[in-house]
Amino acid sequence: MTRAWNFSAGPAALPFEVLQQAREEFLDWHGVGASIMEVSHRGKAFMSVIEAAEADVRELLAIPDHYRVLFLQGGASLQFVQVPLNLSAGKSADYLVTGSWSKKAHKEAARLGAARLVATTKEESGKFTRLPDIERLVFDKNAAYVHLCTNETIHGIEVFDETEARLFDALAPSDVPLVADMSSHILSRPLDVRRYGLIYAGAQKNIGPSGVTLVIVRADLLDRAGENLSAQLSYRKQADSGSMLNTPPTFAIHMAGLVFKWLKAQGGLEAIAAINREKARRLYAAIDDSNGFYRNAVDATCRSVMNIPFSLPTPELEAQFVKESEAAGFIGLKGHISVGGIRASLYNAVPLEAVEALVRFMERFAAGHAV
Repeated sequence: MTRAWNFSAGPAALPFEVLQQAREEFLDWHGVGASIMEVSHRGKAFMSVIEAAEADVRELLAIPDHYRVLFLQGGASLQFVQVPLNLSAGKSADYLVTGSWSKKAHKEAARLGAARLVATTKEESGKFTRLPDIERLVFDKNAAYVHLCTNETIHGIEVFDETEARLFDALAPSDVPLVADMSSHILSRPLDVRRYGLIYAGAQKNIGPSGVTLVIVRADLLDRAGENLSAQLSYRKQADSGSMLNTPPTFAIHMAGLVFKWLKAQGGLEAIAAINREKARRLYAAIDDSNGFYRNAVDATCRSVMNIPFSLPTPELEAQFVKESEAAGFIGLKGHISVGGIRASLYNAVPLEAVEALVRFMERFAAGHAV
């Protein structure tokens, strides 16, 4: 069996050890006589899976007891609607737009009520390459919440700890909760959950396969929506049901649980963060040391560790790069359709060896296609 070096942005690479374990348990999970996806979601077998998954993700992220952990469906995109439905309570919400996903979140929230655009970093060219200056932002002290995307998958812009802390401090006097889409970098490094009122993340980056969405919500926010909101969309009712108002995506949750255990076996988030930083350092060095053949336009202070987009001198060379990289055993390097170019996603399951192989390929490609 030959496996490609997988740099896909999502659905993305899963840890090889997790895939092996899932294969071994696929037909008969722990002697039950059936696959875990064939048994009742309310039976002892699956209940042990979802309970362990919650316990492990709580441990990994040091989630305080006064936060609820939900395993929902609909992807992060459904959260663009679910967040305002649950948290707005008739008030306006503030949005920071730093890339495609926060732009979509703001657009969906605006369909439902007042969603104020606090700042956008979109340039006249249509590109996003930086974060706003937090000290210059003026927030509504009566806002229902402030929303941001802490890692823009398409544009490769990440909010790091220092910026998170400054944003949290700016909001602290008014007690406006911070809401974050963390889909493409959650579990890639330690996180202070206490800075946030609500965190959501689609699974198909660092958590597991597509089909489940992780939501971490502070308990005092659960009752903002009242009783009239549809049960399926209500955080309170989902929390009270243990994420089981209807049949949850059992196999996706099972796989997420295996990934959580794999992360713990690697040494936790501090250990995986060190590996991720080294992977990103090597790839950015290859880009920056290429004499302009490869270019990353993102400001150095917010270059994403997880998603690294870059361009080549011409679209024709980019197309050739994708073609030759696939022939060389790489997949997932074509940039997002909305921006083009090349993108390498370095999620937790992408080993350092894969990045080293990509850097060598990039050096050979540049030498053979000098312009």
